[in-house]
Amino acid sequence: MSDTPSRSHGRKSITASLQPRDLMEQNPRLSGVWLAQIITLFPDAFPGVLGESLTGKALKEGAWQLKAVDLRPFGNGKHRNVDDTPAGGGAGMVLRADVMGRAIDHTLRSAPEGAPLVYLSPRGKRFDQAMARDWAQGPGVTLICGRFEGLDQRVIDHYAIQEVSLGDFVLTGGEIAAQAMIDAAVRLRPGVLGNEASAEDESFSDGLLEHPQYTRPAEWNGLSIPAVLQSGHHGEIENWRKAQSQDLTRQRRPDLLSDQDDPE
Repeated sequence: MSDTPSRSHGRKSITASLQPRDLMEQNPRLSGVWLAQIITLFPDAFPGVLGESLTGKALKEGAWQLKAVDLRPFGNGKHRNVDDTPAGGGAGMVLRADVMGRAIDHTLRSAPEGAPLVYLSPRGKRFDQAMARDWAQGPGVTLICGRFEGLDQRVIDHYAIQEVSLGDFVLTGGEIAAQAMIDAAVRLRPGVLGNEASAEDESFSDGLLEHPQYTRPAEWNGLSIPAVLQSGHHGEIENWRKAQSQDLTRQRRPDLLSDQDDPE
């Protein structure tokens, strides 16, 4: 099914597409670029917010590539059905193994070697900054957006798919989670943020929450910037920021401190 339509953003795709080619036409596709592929029933949801701000700028400049693969053309019959009732009964519908299998086989043809294949699922391992860093340091990632009651387990088992969750809550589909995870990874890619120190001095970069930030004016509504930040003494400022990070983490996310203490 190499002629199945798909959408590509950031660098020109060699696959056919019936969608507007605004970002695709601007940057011919090159090898060796970090690639995010998403299998979804809603390809028009992409690039979404990923096409804005610094990630959008990097996308247009070809620093990374985004490709949304429409699941619907891989469906069965005249109406391209992609789901069916759960085996054993129950509410809702389940994404079919044969349909998703065809979509995965098609998508993996253009996936970089070593890119993880991930199913976005509330029962998966919780996504965190360490995982974002691992993805950013690799060649890319292929994400499967779930819908309805989920995906036939045989697909997950057959392809040894990693299950990853955005958090302990349930969404109507994986598209929002996919955009959040891709954003977290792409911003860690070299040159995307512009100032590399920005990614080193923020929440979770060292296992702690980020310290409070301030800027002009020096006084607002009777509230002043802490004096130490205006002292010009870089050592004292660094100590203050570290203490603030530790206090905030202790108050709001003590589990992060427990993770640091865990010998495993």
